[in-house]
Amino acid sequence: MAAPTMEERKACWGARDEFWQCLDSHGDDAAQCERLRRAFESRCPQQWVKHFDKRRDFLKYKKKLETEGYHPPEAAGKS
Repeated sequence: MAAPTMEERKACWGARDEFWQCLDSHGDDAAQCERLRRAFESRCPQQWVKHFDKRRDFLKYKKKLETEGYHPPEAAGKS
């Protein structure tokens, strides 16, 4: 597989940004953003889609930690 051209990378990033913006405005309701998800998947290499999906999950988790702080789970069976 050849590396994407600059135009292909810009199209991919633009599709990703539109999809993420839709998710943000619809409370992560993927059904509302299905058309944008398909555009994102068609404009980006599959490996990039996986990476961006993981990155979004990580960024949401990081933001949650920054705003709410870390709360360790209660140990089950702790006496």
